[in-house]
This record gives sequence, structure tokens and C-alpha cells, in this order.
Amino acid sequence: MEISEFKVLLKPVTDLVSSMEIDAKLAEELNRRLPPGDEAFDTIEKACHEAIADGWMCAHGNVGQRWGRVIIPCEETGGLSVDVVDLIDLAGPRHSHPGGEVCMVMPITPEAQFDGTSRGWCVFEPGSAHNPTVTNGEALILYMLPDGKIDFTDKK
Repeated sequence: MEISEFKVLLKPVTDLVSSMEIDAKLAEELNRRLPPGDEAFDTIEKACHEAIADGWMCAHGNVGQRWGRVIIPCEETGGLSVDVVDLIDLAGPRHSHPGGEVCMVMPITPEAQFDGTSRGWCVFEPGSAHNPTVTNGEALILYMLPDGKIDFTDKK
């Protein structure tokens, strides 16, 4: 799979995310419409693993903390950037989300969680901040940012 095909695969997700407020209702809607175990969720998850194996996703870093921006904000994604990280039992660098952050959590280790969320969707509202944390093993996290905005200077 190439990046252009991945962008098409994500279209139902980016269309939904870009049409709603980035809040708890969006998380509920994503988990309702595109739940873990659903064909769309599982197909995106499989594509992420294939892209990592092909070397164009999570191409930066080392085992335990790999990352990479897959799609820059564009009209096709409703202005969302798409990044994917592969983390193993790690608290990442603190950052804030000027426009919010929408995460698809895909545990590799069955018990793994991302900020307390197991397999599924979580949403961080605009202005929120956190140290992205994976516990109990390894997980992939696909995250979308409105206009690609993220601020790693947050010290709170």
C-alpha cells in the first residue's frame, strides 16, 4: 500500500473528524461508527502494520519509540494531519493540542493502553495537554491534528 491509497482508506475517518467538534461526542461517534472489530477499523489497523513493515510509516526513532507524519494537512483530509507512533511502555514528551487531537489506539500487546484507552478511539479537546503514555506493552496510535498543530513547548 502506498500513502495515496492510505489516504483514501482514511477518508471516512477524516471526513467524520473534520465535520464535527473535537470533543467527547466525537469519540462516542467514532467508537459507534468505526468500532474496533469493524471492517473499516481493522482494515486501517492492518494497513498500518503493512506500512510499517514496508518502511514508510513510523520511519523515525528506534524500537520502543518510533513515529512519523504520514499525511500533511490537506483538503483531502479536511485539513487534518495524520501521524502514527509505535510506543512500548513509554511516557512521551508533554505537548498541547491547539485544535485538539483524535487518536485511534491499536494495541499490539493485547493489554496495552494509550492514556487509559485500549483498542478504540480517544479524543483530546482543543487546548488540552498530556504526556502520551502507553502502558502494559506496545501499541500503535494513529493521531489526527487539525491543521497539523501540536505544541511541544507545554511545560505544565
